[in-house]
Amino acid sequence: MTTGQDSNRIIAVDRLISAPPELVFKMLTEARHLDKWWGPDGFITETHEMDFSVGGLWRYTMHGPDKDWPNWIRYKEISPPSRIAYDHGAEVGEPAWFEGAITLEAEGDATRITITLTFPTAEAREATVKFGAVEGGQQTLARLDAYVTAPLTQA
Repeated sequence: MTTGQDSNRIIAVDRLISAPPELVFKMLTEARHLDKWWGPDGFITETHEMDFSVGGLWRYTMHGPDKDWPNWIRYKEISPPSRIAYDHGAEVGEPAWFEGAITLEAEGDATRITITLTFPTAEAREATVKFGAVEGGQQTLARLDAYVTAPLTQA
């Protein structure tokens, strides 16, 4: 975990997934998979475009119970099957809200997945925490775990 002054700008959530890193990584690379599990409980993700490459864009809407949330991710680093780094924002053309990194580490036959979000300021991080980002991140990883370990997911 990050220490020192940057820790007040960081949110990190992790989970042990009962699948190997290569399979978990694959669930992060294709819209047909991401649309099944990405987002907190009660949300449905709809991909509009996805170019999973360095510099590529994933543009999607998270349909929540009461509101639709536009999102974009611009991939900065892709290192299969262990790391994806990206910028993340809302409306295309607006600046990124934060930098994200997803890391995957083998733990026996399972994978420790960690999503780390680094905000430009402590205040931006705190506003996101108050909005429920930690719980939402934990729910998202639980949905990934359920999806990746379900029969027929690997198709």
